[in-house]
This record gives sequence, structure tokens and C-alpha cells, in this order.
Amino acid sequence: MITPKRFVNGQCIIMDKDIFIVVATQHKRTAQRGATVRTKLKNLKTGLVSEMNLAPDATYQRAYIETKNMQYLYHNDGLYHFMDQVTYEQIELPKDLLGTSVKFLKENAEIRVEFYEGKPVGVELPIYINLKVEYTEPGLKGDTARGGSKPATLETGTMVKVPLFINNGDVVKIDTRTGEYGGRV
Repeated sequence: MITPKRFVNGQCIIMDKDIFIVVATQHKRTAQRGATVRTKLKNLKTGLVSEMNLAPDATYQRAYIETKNMQYLYHNDGLYHFMDQVTYEQIELPKDLLGTSVKFLKENAEIRVEFYEGKPVGVELPIYINLKVEYTEPGLKGDTARGGSKPATLETGTMVKVPLFINNGDVVKIDTRTGEYGGRV
């Protein structure tokens, strides 16, 4: 058991039968209400980050999360297949467990799968991933002087905004946290 006043960033706890990762924590003390701990918690199942004020002496159960590096193989009928790179064991994960990560999954990509009590509870992509531009409108000469952006379809089928100088076949770096263009490779 752990209390909010002892929370550390990256620590996992169980609250209301859900698993949360502590993203940020701040101790506050007010004259009228006393002490509270303001926390940002990320739900591992849904991926949503929420801010909460918790009593500093409340107790929560610690969750011990195991992570494994796995290789994404393919998807079929709404299931995404991954292989453990050490034991070569394969697992299937449903689309709803992966959340928005599905937009950036490329065959043979290495990702981290998080397990709680032997069951997969979430995935963690690298911060940046390189993807090939499958289709985008050609930029007109002189358009790049003003800056701006245009839509582009990546090899995974995801649409992102890219600068006007990007062409079909270019490889771009995408930030998987925000889904935004991060540079040309």
C-alpha cells in the first residue's frame, strides 16, 4: 500500500479497479482545507490523463507492471499480433486495448507491451517513428516561402499535416504522442 504523499512519477497504482500511472504530483497546503496532493494520473486501459486532488493519507495498492519488447507482426479481424523477441511467443491484442497507437503501427516495428498479472494492459510506442508518405498533393514552386501545411497519407493509412515541401515517397518523423510531423528523415 502507498499514500499519495509518497507518489513518484512513473509509479503504478490501482484505483477503482483500474490501473493508473502517476504522471505528475504536487503537494498543496491551504489554510481552510489542509493538505492535498494534486496528481495527474494516466489510465493504462483507456490512455486518458486526468487530474485529481487526493488526501495525502489515503492508501492505494501498488501495481507492478512488467514490460516486454515485442515486434508487431500483422492485424487480422480486429486483432493485432505481436511476438516476444526473446521467447518468440505470440500474443493477440484487440484494437480497443491499443487505442490511438494503432495509427502508427508498422509491420516489424518494435514496441513495448505492458503486462499486469500476466495480462496485457497497454502498449508504449517509441516517441518518434519514421513513416513513408504514400500520397500528398505536390507543392507548387514558391509556396514554401509562406510556410503552411498540407495533408499527407502515411504508409499506415494515417493522415497528418506536413510542410509543403514534402513529396510522395519521403520518409517523415512523426511524434506518436501528438500525431504531428516532427521532421524529414
